[in-house]
Amino acid sequence: MASKFSWGHININVSDLDASIAFYQKLGFETFLPTIPYLNLNSQQQNTLDEGSALALGVSGSPKGRACIMQIDDGFPKLDLTEFGGLDQRDPLENKDLGVVRICLISEDLASDYQSLVDAGVEFLSPPQQCHERLADVATCVDPDGTRIELLQVYLERWGEFL
Repeated sequence: MASKFSWGHININVSDLDASIAFYQKLGFETFLPTIPYLNLNSQQQNTLDEGSALALGVSGSPKGRACIMQIDDGFPKLDLTEFGGLDQRDPLENKDLGVVRICLISEDLASDYQSLVDAGVEFLSPPQQCHERLADVATCVDPDGTRIELLQVYLERWGEFL
């Protein structure tokens, strides 16, 4: 059966939109839109999330917020960054938790990308590590709020039996 869906976006709630935009720019993202029009949110000023949108997203009340849409290249998924004010917020999930715990970006040269990001002040959980049978190398960095971003260099030529 053909899929009814295609990629849209990944949303990350942030405590400081400007700091988060700067962080994701270090990873190669650029601003696609300085707004999320259907939510009536933009990056320049706090606007109130309308009641229907708040209900659909499972956000209590009608909070004020700012947001933008970022992208790598021109493809999908896009990355929505959203800053809500005045809401009780929890720490991001960790890899041991249930639910979405990280997003993954592919690197062509993880060692070089890792060093460039460390030099730019990006925090990592560890230096790049070789995965099982060196099928891939992986390093995980954290954004200003602790959201985990996996950077992965895959060696598909070693995946023969799996493909």
